[in-house]
Amino acid sequence: MGLLAAIWVTRSGGGEYQATAATAAIILFYLLAEVSGLYRSWRGISTEHEVICAALTWGLSLPPLLTIGFVTNFHHHFSRPLVLAWFVAAPLLVVVARLLIRGIQCRLRARGRNTRRYAMVGVNDLSLHLARHIENSTEMGLKLVGFFDDRPRGRIPPIPVDLGLRIGDLADLVAQTRRGEIDIIYITFPMRAEGRIKGILTKLGDTTASVHIVPDFFVFELLHSRWTSIGGIPVVSVFESPFYGIDGLLKRGLDLTLAALLLAVLALPMAAIALGVKLSSPGPVFFRQRRYGLAGREILIWKFRTMWVCDDGAAVRQAQRNDSRVTLFGSFLRSTSLDELPQLFNVVSGNMSLVGPRPHASVHNEDYRKLIQGYMLRHKVKPGITGLAQVHGCRGETDTLDKMEQRIQCDHQYIREWSLWLDVKILLKTALVVVSRQNAY
Repeated sequence: MGLLAAIWVTRSGGGEYQATAATAAIILFYLLAEVSGLYRSWRGISTEHEVICAALTWGLSLPPLLTIGFVTNFHHHFSRPLVLAWFVAAPLLVVVARLLIRGIQCRLRARGRNTRRYAMVGVNDLSLHLARHIENSTEMGLKLVGFFDDRPRGRIPPIPVDLGLRIGDLADLVAQTRRGEIDIIYITFPMRAEGRIKGILTKLGDTTASVHIVPDFFVFELLHSRWTSIGGIPVVSVFESPFYGIDGLLKRGLDLTLAALLLAVLALPMAAIALGVKLSSPGPVFFRQRRYGLAGREILIWKFRTMWVCDDGAAVRQAQRNDSRVTLFGSFLRSTSLDELPQLFNVVSGNMSLVGPRPHASVHNEDYRKLIQGYMLRHKVKPGITGLAQVHGCRGETDTLDKMEQRIQCDHQYIREWSLWLDVKILLKTALVVVSRQNAY
């Protein structure tokens, strides 16, 4: 379809060469789709991940396709406009097709069609949380049959009326599954209940249901956990960075592209600000301060100087409202956040990101890591010019421990829930925050 669209746009003639090229592209695309998992079930996986997977699969198809074309001298049969239009139209159509299919599936599943029936084994906080999430995600197309547990009713927590009922014990579960009344089973017993889990798995081995064990890792404070395998042994991370592999490349690509574009657009305004800083008060144009970056390594962050002093020693006092250290021109820069613009150079150099936890002075890091559990986990990712905490109102002076704890909670949430779309939303919200000048002083 992409090639046909390109032929129509460029008014190029069709023929056997185009048909051969299309066939080769289809074969390559489907082979790589098997590797990328594009045609697996996407139930419960975000639309964004599916779209990225579809686009990347086409992107991975291009190098071998171009190589084959040059080696066989086949590329001479295609004009450059046609090739360019094809390479642009194909991923767009693939993405649109995936979105249409997902939209149709969501509508069907919301009406009770194309659904699968699932059951929860064990009544506990984990099963209630999981069932609530599934019931709120109608696009997954899963319908709850009920909860199953062997324990007496007095030993299990109450189930919310709108969520479902405990409809039997494990023997009832096996019986209903054998009759084909249950398609998917989630076992939410605690990890210590190894014997109970093995017992129910043995009985369910005589059925055709899909069985999932849901480990109760939620008792730990997970930070972007992921499953890996070492020698066939499954391993789950508890504290991990989300920026490995393709995700890291995507984030770095967004940082470089936007930072370079902003520097090109803002070059003259930044030059004017630098002149204003120099003329308004004695001292350097830029303020540099040691702060913690990725993995807790110290970096130097750049800002336009806004104060009469440049604190970067054993004692650094946070800026306060009506701070006497702030110059008149510096007050304007801080209220408009223009003093942060030089950090675009930090982004380009690679020690900061556009979006991430805001870096704190090194001396403050050493203080707060002793007071707040998990404080240093915010350094699993690069610090950012803006972040989730800043757009959620946790901006400005942290004159109480509670304020800093709220900021750290937002930082942890950002790492757990990171996606490229989340970065885009934070950047857009940042523009609104800057305009409102909330807690900027």
